[in-house]
Amino acid sequence: MTDLAPIVGASKTIMSGVVILALALAAVACAGTGDGGSEDNGGNGRSQTTQEVSSAERYVLPGEQVFPEGVAYQSDTGEFYVGSTTDGTVFRGNVESSPKEAEVILEPESDGRMTAIGMEVDEEGRLFIAGGETGRIFVYDTESADLVRRLDTPDTEATFLNDVAVTPDGEAYFTDSMRPVLFRVTSTGDGVGEAEPWLNFEGTPAEYEDGFNLNGIDATEGGRYLIAVQSNTGELFRIDTESKEVVEINLRGESLANGDGLLLDERTVYVVRNEQELIVPVELSGEYIKGEVREPFTDPSFAFPTTIAKTDGRLLVVNSQFDKQEGDPELPFTVSSVEVP
Repeated sequence: MTDLAPIVGASKTIMSGVVILALALAAVACAGTGDGGSEDNGGNGRSQTTQEVSSAERYVLPGEQVFPEGVAYQSDTGEFYVGSTTDGTVFRGNVESSPKEAEVILEPESDGRMTAIGMEVDEEGRLFIAGGETGRIFVYDTESADLVRRLDTPDTEATFLNDVAVTPDGEAYFTDSMRPVLFRVTSTGDGVGEAEPWLNFEGTPAEYEDGFNLNGIDATEGGRYLIAVQSNTGELFRIDTESKEVVEINLRGESLANGDGLLLDERTVYVVRNEQELIVPVELSGEYIKGEVREPFTDPSFAFPTTIAKTDGRLLVVNSQFDKQEGDPELPFTVSSVEVP
C-alpha cells in the first residue's frame, strides 16, 4: 500500500535489512512524481480548495521506530489492525477503546514476517498481510492470533507485495508494485490455498514503469471488479475478476500521483495521496469506467498518511511519518480517526 516516496529510501539506519532495498528503489524511482494536478500548489501539495476535516481523534501505537503502513478494520468486533514496516510487528486496537491505544498482537519478525504492509480482514475473521520485499503473504486468525498459513510467491530479484483486497467469496488479491503481476489466494474448505500469479499486466493499460506501480486496491461490493491505483502514473484501473479485463478509469485529465492506499465505498473511492497529505474522493460511474475527482480533504493530524479503513462515518488513517526516517519521528506514532466530509 505504500509508495514510500523519495524521502523514505535513505533511511537505512533505522529500517530492518529486509525492507531497505525496496525503500531505496522507491526513493530513486518515485522521485518527482508529485506533479499530479491542481492539488499540488504550494510546499505540501494542498490547494486553496482543500477541505480540512474536524473532530479528529488519534490512536497511539507503542514503539519508537514503528513507521506504520497498512490498516484493516473488523466491523463485527470494532477492532483494527496496523502493521510496522520496520520489523513486521502487528498492532491491534479498538475504535471504542479508552484510552485510545493499540497493543502488540503479533511480535516483531515472528513467523518470518520481517515487515507488514497492506492488510485486510475477510468475513471469516482471517487477517491477510502483504509482506513487501519478502514476497511473502501471511494469513492469521484474528481471534486466536495463530498463523493460518504463510505463502511464498515465486523468487525474484525485485518484488514488493503492497496491498490486498478480499472479495465476498473469500478470494484475496495482492498487488505487487515492482512485478507486473496480481497474485490471488483462494479460500479452501480447510483454510486458504496457494498464492497464484493470477494476472500478468503486460500488454494491458496498466503498464509498469520505473518506480512503484500498482499499489492500493479494493473490491466492489459483489466482488466483480477490483479498483487499483498506480502510484507513479496517478492512474486508476478497473480489473474484472471474471474476464481479467483491465480498463483505465477515465479521470478527465486529473492525476492521483503518489496514490497509496484506497477505500471503495459504494460508488466513491477514497485515494490517499501520501506525500500531499490528502485524501481524494473520486465518484465512479455505474460500470466503474469513469471517475469524477472531487474536492480533497486533509487534517492537521495527518503525517505522511498511507492507508485508510472505514468505520461508522469515520476513516482510520495511518500516519507513517516516512518523511521523518532520516531524522527524529514525532512520537508517538498514531492512527487518525476523522469524519468523512
